[in-house]
Amino acid sequence: KNNNPLKRIFGWFGSRRVWQKILLVLLAVIILWLTVMYSLATWYRFNHQDEPLELGVSFSSTYASRMNLDPKETLEAMLRDLKPSRVRLVSYWSEHEKTQGVFDFSDLDWQFDLLQKYNAKASLALGLRQPRWPECHFPEWALGKSEAEITAPLASYIQNVVNRYKTNPALGEYQLENEYFLKVFGICQNYRSRDRLISEYNLVKQLDPNHRVVISRSNNALGYPVNEPIPDASAVSVYKRVWDKTITKRYFDYPFPGWFYGSLAAIMQIVHGKPTIIHELQSEPWPPSGEIIENSLEEQNKSMDAKRLEKRADYAISSGIRTIDFWGAEWWYWRLTKANDPTVWQTGINIFEESRSK
Repeated sequence: KNNNPLKRIFGWFGSRRVWQKILLVLLAVIILWLTVMYSLATWYRFNHQDEPLELGVSFSSTYASRMNLDPKETLEAMLRDLKPSRVRLVSYWSEHEKTQGVFDFSDLDWQFDLLQKYNAKASLALGLRQPRWPECHFPEWALGKSEAEITAPLASYIQNVVNRYKTNPALGEYQLENEYFLKVFGICQNYRSRDRLISEYNLVKQLDPNHRVVISRSNNALGYPVNEPIPDASAVSVYKRVWDKTITKRYFDYPFPGWFYGSLAAIMQIVHGKPTIIHELQSEPWPPSGEIIENSLEEQNKSMDAKRLEKRADYAISSGIRTIDFWGAEWWYWRLTKANDPTVWQTGINIFEESRSK
């Protein structure tokens, strides 16, 4: 009789069939991976628990207009009622250089003025790829050009944006090229040269060494950003409930627990010594088709409503990441002013108010 536990275990394993051995090894690897990731997330949350919780919102005046909202009224309501410490603003190339070499930043100027009025800081998106559809925001004169052909004029545009706002008191940081390597979303499939991203990063740092540059990874993508450029901070978008139009044709919840994102932040800190933020926390519906406001409130509520918003905030905070930008506050205001439903807006107010004591 063999009383050695290890020999008994190996003996039992050795008597299994090949396919059973393969499954057992895979199961062991998965358990080990989950254990390591959870441990990293726990370590990260513990190390950052005393840092202030910074909540922000994203804002696009173009998107607010598409929702039949007054952009200035919408942004001021966000700043007045939610009191975010930060706002992610966009600088669409298509809006500010409609004629090549002619720049008009008046729409962005008033946004910076409002942030300064309410003591909020801008996280300013730069580059070709920025938040909201179609992701790559080409001016008409640049449509159809190759990446090589747009590289120089795009760099000129970025230079003009940075030079205009780098001394603005409301500027907090830059976010360069939103989810740059994401292949499955947006009309910009052939504009993902790493060399261009590196060049743009170096350009921004040269023009303004005093503000950090954030670069975001693709939503929920496995893998880790280990290649150049290594930004001052990494960003991740968090989407939880979406409409799956490819396979199931129904709503789908991503299975990742909150600590999954904490583990990503931990790895970034260990490998590169850099912080991580959630730059896009899904806080608006993802309906089967069309613009959000073209869908009924009942359909909107299937992927986002006041109760889901509250749970989404708790989910993000549970990651241990202490800087979180909510995505969809324009829709919150639409529900308040156009759909006569104050529940989402009030929930947002409560979330931001409670965050100031955490």
